[in-house]
Amino acid sequence: MVLDQKHPQEKRDRAVVNDLLHGEPSDRNLVELGRLIIRYHNFPGARQIQQDLTTVLNNWQLNEEQLYAKTRQIHAEGNIYRRTASGEQQDWT
Repeated sequence: MVLDQKHPQEKRDRAVVNDLLHGEPSDRNLVELGRLIIRYHNFPGARQIQQDLTTVLNNWQLNEEQLYAKTRQIHAEGNIYRRTASGEQQDWT
């Protein structure tokens, strides 16, 4: 019997997922959705977050391929995430 694991970022990510469930597909939200889908892909746990990410994808009438095409374009066009004082780009904030 395999027990589900608790993801170390699950609590913080839950707040982001809740925002996505009620949000629109803005550039920031699209990038966040893609980031979280990748983070939780094949993760043995966090089932509710995984289900909610699929719900957001469906609500926005996208599949993963379409989402990733959009996010690649967003990343190519600009700085969707803020930079730290050292200039390092943070993609998990």
